[in-house]
Amino acid sequence: MKKKSLKVITLVFTVIVVMLLFVYGYVYKDARNIASEDAAYTISAQQLVSEYEMDTQSAGAKYLNKTIAVEGTVTHVADSLITIDSAVFCLFDNKEEIKVDDVVTVKGRCIGYDEIFGEVKLDQCSSND
Repeated sequence: MKKKSLKVITLVFTVIVVMLLFVYGYVYKDARNIASEDAAYTISAQQLVSEYEMDTQSAGAKYLNKTIAVEGTVTHVADSLITIDSAVFCLFDNKEEIKVDDVVTVKGRCIGYDEIFGEVKLDQCSSND
């Protein structure tokens, strides 16, 4: 009788440990490294904003949370963020040596469209130039 209850306790303990390992792996999985990912789309800043203005839902379904490369001319620089063609807001993880009027291709994760400012927002950006 003791052997049977010991086997049941061992089995229950093993199942609990395996479940905890799965939960730990799910919660603490590696973060995406956008800089090392290939861009799903390469698009001009004006074309990207135009697609969002025409149909926000379909553009969101196409670009949201995807790694995209955006081409255009830098119109604003402030610390670790830039604006491309006054339409795409790019937040960099590290400060880049980019100046106003530079023509750049920036790769980042699309996090959405701000209808108030008419800007597409990217984060985790890196410059391909």
